[in-house]
Amino acid sequence: MSIPTSARNVSARESYADLSKDQLATIIPELLLSGQLIDRSGMAHLIGAFGREVMAQIAIEEWMAASPVYTHRMRSALGIDGDGVADMFKCLQLDIGAPPQFMDFRYQITDEYHGSFVLAHCGALMDVEPMGDDYVTAMCHDIEDPTFDATAIATNRRARIRPVHRPPRTPADRSPHCEWTVTIEPDRDELPLPADAEWMFGMGVAAMELTPIDAESTDGVVDYRGPLVADLQFRQWSRSALIRIAQEVALQHQLLALGFERALSRRAVDAAQRDDIFRKQFTGIAGMTSERLRAALGSSGDADGLAAVLNLNPVFGPVQYTGVVADVVDDRVRVRIPQNSAAMRDGGWVTLLTAEHLEPLQAAATAVERHWSIGAAEVHDGALEVVIAQGDSQAESGEVAIVRFSSGATFEFADRGIPLSITPVNG
Repeated sequence: MSIPTSARNVSARESYADLSKDQLATIIPELLLSGQLIDRSGMAHLIGAFGREVMAQIAIEEWMAASPVYTHRMRSALGIDGDGVADMFKCLQLDIGAPPQFMDFRYQITDEYHGSFVLAHCGALMDVEPMGDDYVTAMCHDIEDPTFDATAIATNRRARIRPVHRPPRTPADRSPHCEWTVTIEPDRDELPLPADAEWMFGMGVAAMELTPIDAESTDGVVDYRGPLVADLQFRQWSRSALIRIAQEVALQHQLLALGFERALSRRAVDAAQRDDIFRKQFTGIAGMTSERLRAALGSSGDADGLAAVLNLNPVFGPVQYTGVVADVVDDRVRVRIPQNSAAMRDGGWVTLLTAEHLEPLQAAATAVERHWSIGAAEVHDGALEVVIAQGDSQAESGEVAIVRFSSGATFEFADRGIPLSITPVNG
């Protein structure tokens, strides 16, 4: 099968910009959940290769590298310019570490610099509890302590997040699942920026320019300068703001992947082992995210539907960073992967997509419709061009099956109605 020479585009190069406001409001929670499931895709392979303790350390390092950077970016994008607990909580609501409802954060503000939150439901805990208390402790103690603070310092270097109670749960059905206090004290020493976050701020991903929000939009909220609300209702936001939020959340995926790869590189015996584990992580999340996006948008399983899902899948975007674009050519789909994008230069997921290794792309296509199969793949005009055509039915990869063990694979979002503002108790 040869590479087609002409194409009809079914999606603008800024793929999220093609969607309606309602479609964007529907997929943003999906994008946030996808980011959370990255670890469900990667950690099983780390446990198999290195054991539980190394897995936990890699998780700590990846999140500490990524979260200060993407929190800083979201603050800048949405005008979250304060340094108090409400500002911190706003950022958590748009963090792939805390997807809405799946990680059901309930916030309380005491005053500008004091507050707390509980998790009424923790999907991550539901995934890990069956594995035993050692794994629960690794997640809820070993990983959470340093990574919560790394997230908090993007708002205020004097912030500290500390547990009131947390799992392992006693009694076993304790609810809420955990409770944490947040304090900011003026005489407290500032926490330093993690060394891996300093490195990340120097990468192309940290400075990537995305679509600016039109501050003059009249179809909804354009920033998050107002009060903290209990549940973000994305349909209340402007279409312009939703486009930017979707792009930022896709970039959060890329930041976390870079943090994972950096931490993994320190432990892998060689480049081959590093790439194998990194590719398995990429493959699992690519497939699961395609499946959920197709279902959320009601996309078809034909070429138009496949191209649309690939252009929206955050593991291949945002397009400003990766340059990855899927086009429809007759009854086939052509995916173009530039070889000199910012993502390639940073060394992230897209570097794993070669003519010999297209497992993540195959997993993403299979999740849309089982008969899509990778065909020709060759470099043309500075990009790897891959043809996906109808063929024999493809089995789900083992990497995607691993992610399916998470309750996030079948999680359903609920409409919680108009959100209520959260006001300080001592306001």
